[in-house]
Amino acid sequence: MRFLPDLVQPVPPKVRRVRGTSTGLRITLRLPAGLEPADVVASSERLRHAWGVHSVNVTETKPGFVELRMTGYDVLRRVRMPRKARPHDMIVPVALREDGTAFVRDYRKVPMALTLGANQSGKSMYQRNLVKGLAQLPVALVGIDCKRGVEQSAYASRLSALATTPDDAASLLDVLVAEMESRFDLLSLHGVSDLWELPETVRPAPIVVLVDEIAELFLISSRKDEERRERLVTSLIRLAQMARAAGIFLEICGQRFGSELGKGATMLRAQLTGRVVHRVNDKQTAEMGLGDVAPEAVPLVTTIPPDKAGLAVAADSSGGWSRIRTPMTTPAEATAVCREFAHLVPHLPALDPFRPYVPAPKVDGPSLVKPIPATD
Repeated sequence: MRFLPDLVQPVPPKVRRVRGTSTGLRITLRLPAGLEPADVVASSERLRHAWGVHSVNVTETKPGFVELRMTGYDVLRRVRMPRKARPHDMIVPVALREDGTAFVRDYRKVPMALTLGANQSGKSMYQRNLVKGLAQLPVALVGIDCKRGVEQSAYASRLSALATTPDDAASLLDVLVAEMESRFDLLSLHGVSDLWELPETVRPAPIVVLVDEIAELFLISSRKDEERRERLVTSLIRLAQMARAAGIFLEICGQRFGSELGKGATMLRAQLTGRVVHRVNDKQTAEMGLGDVAPEAVPLVTTIPPDKAGLAVAADSSGGWSRIRTPMTTPAEATAVCREFAHLVPHLPALDPFRPYVPAPKVDGPSLVKPIPATD
């Protein structure tokens, strides 16, 4: 008998579970032999029109199973974070994905990250949400803001250290490298290879380093600053390469981060696994952030409208990416959370020289100081 290929009928996936959510539906499919998640992803646009929903996102839950996450409206137009999205362990909910789930910064899985975006793109709001969540965890927050601290000085009550000039940043990074090496000695003493394997009684607090504008650390105005730049770049690369095991994590922000910054920039960027790219002004900047991890998402970044601040594309080295948007958070809200959880600042003697000054809070209401009566 002659084999006729056109008589072979495709086997459709089997529906295993259907459940409703506050934003739409979740459908779990069992894939038949010969069908892979990429085939379902390729059909997601046709499924969206067939069911009349706003979006269909496909996520592989385990081998042979995928979940269709359908949303009935644009959840990124007005961001409402899920109620269960709360900071815990080293996981911080930062934004909302387009499928209605929370985008989180999991420092145990993605220890180093890079955030790019033009002015007024929502980059600062992303950092505010990150600080707001980290402030509620027992971690040490270290700020590097070489714009004289205009962004991070408001978080002084929760910061363990703050550098506001390149010289201070170089000294602070030297201290962090020394802290990393002392933690390696502690790991070696207990015969473990990771901070989380240490007993809680001797485990030092994790450290998250927040760099507001990376270009300020790389650019120099004269030849005499070359030595300082070498110190900064070398320390950052060493931390990015090795500090994960010691519980030190990097969050680096900038408008651009490419080879034009000079020696070491590309090497450092390669160590930053997590990528969040907001609206950018040119395709080259989008390729700096996403070209090596999710090249198919590069065109999306360049088409983000200016009136949608906070909208971004998040990706990592796994190849997966999604559109996200951070909820509106004012500087006053982030500052209030930092003051509320100021008691969680851990004791790290090495960082004490860089501890920022915290002004006394203003007292609302009538003044308690009696005015001096006027004299003739």
